[in-house]
Amino acid sequence: MECNSLHRRLSARHIAMIAIGGSIGSGIFVASGTAIHTAGPGGALLAYLIMSMMVYFLMTSLGEMSTLLPTTGSFCDYATRFVDPAFGFAMSYNYWLNWAVTTAVDLSAAALIIHTWVPEISFFAWTVIFFVLIVLMNIVPVAFYGEMQYWFSGIKVAAVILFILIGIFVILGIVGHQKPLDWTNWTIDDAPFHSGWVGFMSVLMIAGFSFQGTEIFGITAGETKDPTTSIPKAVRNVFWRIVIFYILTMGIISFLVPYNNPLLIVASTTNVGASPFTIILQMAGLHFAQVTMTIVILLAILSAANASMYTAARTLWHIAREGNAPRFLMTTSKRHGIPIAALVLTSIISAAVFLSSQVGSGQLFVWLLNISSLTGFIAWFGIALCHYRFRKAYLAQGRKLSDLPYLAKGFPFGSIFALVLCVFVIAGQQFDAWILHNVNLDNLIGTYIGLPIFMMFYLGFKFWNRTKLIPLTECSFKPEM
Repeated sequence: MECNSLHRRLSARHIAMIAIGGSIGSGIFVASGTAIHTAGPGGALLAYLIMSMMVYFLMTSLGEMSTLLPTTGSFCDYATRFVDPAFGFAMSYNYWLNWAVTTAVDLSAAALIIHTWVPEISFFAWTVIFFVLIVLMNIVPVAFYGEMQYWFSGIKVAAVILFILIGIFVILGIVGHQKPLDWTNWTIDDAPFHSGWVGFMSVLMIAGFSFQGTEIFGITAGETKDPTTSIPKAVRNVFWRIVIFYILTMGIISFLVPYNNPLLIVASTTNVGASPFTIILQMAGLHFAQVTMTIVILLAILSAANASMYTAARTLWHIAREGNAPRFLMTTSKRHGIPIAALVLTSIISAAVFLSSQVGSGQLFVWLLNISSLTGFIAWFGIALCHYRFRKAYLAQGRKLSDLPYLAKGFPFGSIFALVLCVFVIAGQQFDAWILHNVNLDNLIGTYIGLPIFMMFYLGFKFWNRTKLIPLTECSFKPEM
């Protein structure tokens, strides 16, 4: 026998680690080196600082809404309540597609890493093994899932902390052969801002992609034991952990690895051995760095894939619950409240995405990857817009801010800043091509293909159902049943 509800079994530490598991992955372990190489130490650090500020406003905004209205649909539900049902419909499907595709990409990356170690087993076989593992990890009771993700994420958090400590020792000259407090990397050639605006814009996008996943904690609200206290605590913990990890990591790399280091160029082709983490650990005299970092990166990617599958399945379950997908997708197992049907369909889509990379030139896979990347920024744009109208509607209906369980600071600046920056980053994804007069139609279509798909969902639903922007006085603050 089945029912249609999820079970509240996740604690504050679980949702904190689920968010970390979805956001700390190859972006910090590998892409950080690409960022330094592209924009120099100053450009990379400035880009990550700006993006950190936006993530702070987004997380506190989502925290304010999720604490008052905990729902598995998160900002997709808020888009329906406070903006327009058509906007909520489009946000839901794009967010689901985003994480279904991201799951496949993460699994492919994990298979590539382990295949270099054990080439006797094919790349395809490794992908299947990891795929089955992730699906099984999402079938277990949500409390057990949260515990697995907690320890999964805990390993990579420990690795980052250890790296930061070792990096500081190397900078101070305590270990390795580096001169103490050597600023050479900030003064060589055209450092600290290599390639000027072009480099900075490119890294702003890399930084944004690296932080994507921090909003996952909003999806867990529907399965959180005590959202009133758990969500605000998770918002504070996750934000400061992620920002400290990223900013300190970027600072250490900028001190110790010059932007023109040839190994960083190799890193841009996803060579794990060229990770700046590996380079710096070797500088400290730790010759086992190659093996250690490969293991850590593998675990990090599997943890991210685990969080991606969880998020996609819950989002699809919510879409069905709202009546915008077949009803069978909203069924959950009676004993543990697992959205089995939504999980199975999400798994099929993820598997199809992976198989598309094995057919023809792989162009379809590249397009799907771009859809995933762009949808992340569309989701952030949606969070900022929802919070702006949420707060306006709350006051327009005569409610008091003092009654909110959690109050986001910086309104309305924070929401407006995030809205503008998201539009700026989305519009600037081909900035370097426009500046260098090297625009390629295939690349242009591949980069922005996510936008027309989003608009297709939005306009299609809007014209079919004749929806309109919801007046602030009519926005619903009714709790989810």
